[in-house]
Amino acid sequence: MKKLEEMSLEELWQLFPIYLTEHKHVWRSWYEEEQALLRERLPEPQVRRISHAGSTAIETIWAKPIVDIIVETEEDSDWQNISSILESIGYRCMSRTDKRLSFNKGYTENGFADKVYHLHLRYFGDNDELYFRDYLKEHQEIAKEYEELKLELWKIYEHNRDAYTDKKTAFVKKYTGAAKSAYKGRYS
Repeated sequence: MKKLEEMSLEELWQLFPIYLTEHKHVWRSWYEEEQALLRERLPEPQVRRISHAGSTAIETIWAKPIVDIIVETEEDSDWQNISSILESIGYRCMSRTDKRLSFNKGYTENGFADKVYHLHLRYFGDNDELYFRDYLKEHQEIAKEYEELKLELWKIYEHNRDAYTDKKTAFVKKYTGAAKSAYKGRYS
């Protein structure tokens, strides 16, 4: 059996298809458990905020059963140390830029584990997802539109995460902009 690191993107998309389900209340407890672990393990003065983002944080819409977590740090934080800590508790770094690192947990050679997480390591204030989340929570008609879009795209792009995400981008940008205007300074 191939290790995940040896698989092509196409093989990974086959092993980890997009799958949506009705909201599960257990997702909140998954987040809270993981948040407690992160608070215990990560260097407190460097971590400014840990947040539950993504559709699993919105109780009224269908979502991929993957809990998105944003960890915001000070700009002078030691991301190498933070990455090592995250890897020691089961996270794998999936992408890296100068200002963002993305990790996942719960991906195995046999498919998804029972609990799956995406962790986004960012500098404090790089948190558009929190504005979008709040906007959908407070505007149920927009949340339902988002759910309908995701359900429409699901089967078309079940094995192509990049295309699935790309097709949602205009919607997400539109309402993130509206949210940042409506909630100016909420997360700064």
